[in-house]
Amino acid sequence: MDLLKELFEGVFALSWQQVVMYIIGGVLIYLAIAKDFEPMLLLPIGFGAILVNLPLQTIWEYVGGDGQIEDGVLKILYNAGILTELFPVLVFVGIGAMIDFTPLLKNPKMIFFGAAAQFGIFATILVALAIGDIFPFLNIKFSLKEAASIGIIGAADGPTSIFVASKFAKNLLGPISVAAYSYMSLVPMIQPPIIRLLTTKNERRIKMEYHEVKVSKTVLILFPIVITVIAGIIAPISVPLIGMLMFGNLIRECGVLEKLSHAAQNELSNIVTLLLGITIGSSMKAEDFLKKETILILILGLVAFIFDTAGGVLFAKLYNIFAKEKVNPMIGAAGISAFPMAARIVQKMAKEEDPQTFILMPAVSANVAGQIGSVIAGSLVLALVPKLLG
Repeated sequence: MDLLKELFEGVFALSWQQVVMYIIGGVLIYLAIAKDFEPMLLLPIGFGAILVNLPLQTIWEYVGGDGQIEDGVLKILYNAGILTELFPVLVFVGIGAMIDFTPLLKNPKMIFFGAAAQFGIFATILVALAIGDIFPFLNIKFSLKEAASIGIIGAADGPTSIFVASKFAKNLLGPISVAAYSYMSLVPMIQPPIIRLLTTKNERRIKMEYHEVKVSKTVLILFPIVITVIAGIIAPISVPLIGMLMFGNLIRECGVLEKLSHAAQNELSNIVTLLLGITIGSSMKAEDFLKKETILILILGLVAFIFDTAGGVLFAKLYNIFAKEKVNPMIGAAGISAFPMAARIVQKMAKEEDPQTFILMPAVSANVAGQIGSVIAGSLVLALVPKLLG
């Protein structure tokens, strides 16, 4: 009997909570494959969640030959890539190499629309802090650091969410990461109803002139350098994020590192994204993930995306009150960091209202600004929260 129990040790160690996590992991894999929702991340996250919840969790920790507890492969990756913030920072090198800041440099005022669309971050932080008072029966109270980590889901930028959560709320890293990437993939479903609710048909038909302005190579090269220096002086804690983003962009724009630029956009980005996804999945242990806090974080993540969209649209409407040259308010929604998805959604909606309405380039400008805005917002949270706590 003892021999039989040893042979089937994994079966006897299996819990219903682990079975639930297999289902959750399976759903994420299904969404990645069948619905094409962020497949590069949801698939490895889903499989990582299954791996780490297998009986005895030997892929996380195991008993070595000398009887000592040894780190498994996923724990090694987690410690090396997540706790050190290495994976999120490397992802930013790839993102920077993919982004063309030319549309933003041609239309610099769009930086304000990118900033306005970060409203959801700070609104959600306040909501998360007030949850304990609003719903006392839930018996949930988030600390300022936990609330800040939840709010940053509104950055619509997975690496930024992971970076902040790994510093402030490691215990919430799993649900925050899943919420961030899930809602990024659901932007085409989340944004249109909010935009239609806040705009009139005539506003959605507003045409915008696109003024062709030539941006020199020198400006494109100086831009990432200047932004990095300014960010480093004003908010030193932002340098790991903004610095690596701009380094990737400098590789792209310098013109002498074409092979490295392609490598950053493809090989580096793909490899790190793969490791990042499966490592995030490894943080979804049943005992940590299956809590009422997880459901609340998923709800608050949706709230953040809604507030982001609303903040951008309402700012554009406010801008139109004072501006001579009106903007289509929908471009405010493109100010979130989901690049280039948000810009495409806005253009598609404009075309549905009027086939002659073409606002893709202003929307792309706002979308690129949102990428910078999300990093700056994340850096502000990292800088301000410790000071508020004294």
